[in-house]
Amino acid sequence: MRGKKYYIALDDSERSLLINCLNDLRNSLISEGRYTDAVDGALLKIINAPLRKFKVICKEE
Repeated sequence: MRGKKYYIALDDSERSLLINCLNDLRNSLISEGRYTDAVDGALLKIINAPLRKFKVICKEE
């Protein structure tokens, strides 16, 4: 059985901040001699994610 997929919407600055933070975490794990497999996978997913345009509709009740 497959798990649920979750999607997040990021603008350019949030995306670059996320990539930088994951890269810093990866570098610290390498310096400690620990495995970086999980961080590598997340970093590749963020870098290779397709750009999709969508509209945000705000409704006030």
